[in-house]
Amino acid sequence: MKWNSNSPADTWKIAAEFLQTLETPVVIALHGNLGAGKTCFAQGLAQAAGVMEPVCSPTYTIISEYQGAVPFHHIDLYRLGGPEEAYDLGLDEYLETNGITVIEWAERAGELLPPSTIHVRLERGDDEQLRVIEVIENPLKQT
Repeated sequence: MKWNSNSPADTWKIAAEFLQTLETPVVIALHGNLGAGKTCFAQGLAQAAGVMEPVCSPTYTIISEYQGAVPFHHIDLYRLGGPEEAYDLGLDEYLETNGITVIEWAERAGELLPPSTIHVRLERGDDEQLRVIEVIENPLKQT
């Protein structure tokens, strides 16, 4: 699956449509550079999951928990050095919940992510507003 988004509203709509194709529990790993739209995509997922409160980037808090139709966990691993720190944080507990777990900078969790994790890459396009959003194969898989 691949989409082009021309605005934050488009990204929210794409995220909502994407979430409708998934069954919970689900872990969604978001990959992309700074400013690629990971938090915006997570906000769209949260809104589609029935979260009523504002969803902000958890860069400094690392983990934010919300209640929607199901538990919604928004995790940002940007400030972590690798899987060991993610494990010490208790990431494994969030990967085993019955809700939706969305992880920005998921590559920092490495092998802690379950095999069923859905990986989504977000990239800036040629135009300032354009974002390319694509479900990808696990980029962390060992061959």
